[in-house]
Amino acid sequence: MTAPISFALDDAPLEQVWARLDLVMDPELDEPVTDMGFIEAVSVIRTAPDQNTSTVHVSFRLPTYWCSPNFAFLMAEGIKRQIEVLPWVGQAVVTLQDHMAADEMNAAINAGASFGTVFAELQPDEDLAALREKFDIKAFQRRQEVVIKAMLAMGFLPAEIVKMPRALVETAAFTDPEAARQKIRYLAILDEKHLAPSPRDLAFPTYQGARIDDYAQYMDLLRSVRINMEFSGSLCRGLKRSRYQEADLSGDVPILVDFTAPNLTHACR
Repeated sequence: MTAPISFALDDAPLEQVWARLDLVMDPELDEPVTDMGFIEAVSVIRTAPDQNTSTVHVSFRLPTYWCSPNFAFLMAEGIKRQIEVLPWVGQAVVTLQDHMAADEMNAAINAGASFGTVFAELQPDEDLAALREKFDIKAFQRRQEVVIKAMLAMGFLPAEIVKMPRALVETAAFTDPEAARQKIRYLAILDEKHLAPSPRDLAFPTYQGARIDDYAQYMDLLRSVRINMEFSGSLCRGLKRSRYQEADLSGDVPILVDFTAPNLTHACR
């Protein structure tokens, strides 16, 4: 699939939008929706250059027609929230495409309605706050394992890891690109969850803020979380590649064909 098509009066606003989209995670995988290839099109309508009245339209699609509505809602909600942080944006309009609950989802997100008010019959006991917390825990553990393994590769011992101060991790220089990326993300989640705000605080607490007790058992837990997320990520990417293909019709835009719904053909505009 080619890169998403974007339109704007100039590049600066569009670059800001994409920077915000980079902060929206697939909740199950802890990877940006941009890296996962979920964002299909972005457009910026500038109504008044120096006022917060511009409208941003974002279209996204997921790997399958039946992706869990609660996962989709979290992503759509995150897209809208992140873009509307920009001071020049008056409104972000989010459109989920090719999904069994797209109409209800789009209406709810853009009207500011909650998941429960729209999907009460489909998932009556759903608690999105609890679901979001569950995914936050997994994201924390996935990032933490990468950083711990990077510190081990630098020669630190497990006994040093469990009592290591945050300051030591902050100053560590990782040569592995993935470790360096996850170090930044791990420190960010430590701040976000107030788990280690001081340089003297434990660099590697549990999500509950406690010191790691049984190191070997804890690393087994982190490993199982990583394997599960990596499997889900591979499956997700594979489903997306299988579902959507491009047909070169020699037009101005690529045509994305949904082969799980053969009567649907969509232009990325």
